[in-house]
Amino acid sequence: MTAPGRVVVAGAGPAGLAAARELSAAGVEVLVCESRAQPGGLARTESYRGYRLDLGGHRFLTRMPEIQRQWEDALGNDFLKVHRLSRIFYRGQFFDYPINLFNVVGNLGAWESVRIVASYLRASASRSPQEETFEAWVTSRFGRRLYEAFFKTYTEKVWGMPCSEIRADWAAQRIRGLTLRTAIASSLGRRSRAATLAREFYYPRLGSGQMWERFAELVVAAGGTVRLGTAVTRLHHDGRRVDRIEVSNGVTETLRVGHVISSLPLGSLLERLDPLPPPDVLAAGRALRHRDFILVALIVDAPRTFPDTWLYVHAPEVLVGRIQNFRNWSQAMVPDARRTSLGMEYFCSKGDAVWSRTDAELLELATRELHVLGLASGASVLDGCVIRQENAYPVYDGGYRTNLATIRDHLARFENLQTVGRSGTHRYNNQDHSMLTGRLAARNVLG
Repeated sequence: MTAPGRVVVAGAGPAGLAAARELSAAGVEVLVCESRAQPGGLARTESYRGYRLDLGGHRFLTRMPEIQRQWEDALGNDFLKVHRLSRIFYRGQFFDYPINLFNVVGNLGAWESVRIVASYLRASASRSPQEETFEAWVTSRFGRRLYEAFFKTYTEKVWGMPCSEIRADWAAQRIRGLTLRTAIASSLGRRSRAATLAREFYYPRLGSGQMWERFAELVVAAGGTVRLGTAVTRLHHDGRRVDRIEVSNGVTETLRVGHVISSLPLGSLLERLDPLPPPDVLAAGRALRHRDFILVALIVDAPRTFPDTWLYVHAPEVLVGRIQNFRNWSQAMVPDARRTSLGMEYFCSKGDAVWSRTDAELLELATRELHVLGLASGASVLDGCVIRQENAYPVYDGGYRTNLATIRDHLARFENLQTVGRSGTHRYNNQDHSMLTGRLAARNVLG
């Protein structure tokens, strides 16, 4: 094999670190550049006064034995098995998720449950082969009444757009295999292969970021380099190959490269190419949309609140979309046994009314909404912090397929530039899928 030269990996998330680990283990000179102060990307774990805080819930769940072994080998006894309890909070009641037949009947009553089944039968009888939108996809599998109760409000909170404008691709990818029939079968104790229905998962003792901190250590131990607080800012090329890049940590440095593996958002990557792509390609990159995210972490003066690992909040009277209960993921996430830390998650877009609030206003909003929902009855909020995350979720809107095809066609001409991960493929990947893209990119480099 011809030596590939220095490989630069832009981004130290699951995809980038999986690629770097594969390359460094093979003796390749690899440099990982991460603009943030810690590895993990969207799956990193932040720390606030000893409290470990994940940006969203990051389950470790895979059907790929190779990846499962890597996780277990990396953390050993710090890789815990966690029982999942996640419910929907709707109309002041808790509904099991995945949906449980008996729980729905108990909460909504027999008459409403009959109407839900009738709605499902009507939808099944008139199912269209052309399911282009999230609304059409879910309605045909659950009926309109169940869709409006358990899917519509939450999904529109996440994406900030009507379900009739979200492509069905997202539903087919994220809740594939889940229908009213499979949900009922699951509630009767029958096993399902749908990942959405999994009742157990693995999780690092100190949060999802502990895994990626360990991966970074393994890359360095194998001879690679990981530079935190360092961004790839420019990629110089001749139209076929990237021959050098610029990186910056306040001081700009130019490096020769043999290959580049990027997990940057595709639009950002295009803007960093020198020379720039044609106008139509740049326009496609700028049209690809992402949903941003704010975590408002609240430290609550109570050892216990609700028993769930996380809650989906469908209540339309509040802005919060999901709430993480970090102690229920791992007790080690909370340093004080007398306290609980809750992650109030707000889905937004940079510059909108939620994003534009100050940290103090967001803390006040989250505290008020926690009490409106009655989820910490009798407890007071002692402290908290705000963490903002841009480009958290790739949006599957009406134009994304066309824009993505335009970008892929342009990038395909480069012999030594590959894109990986959630942002680099503009696909709502789980951690194991993102790792797989990184591993495959590394194997392409290795030939």
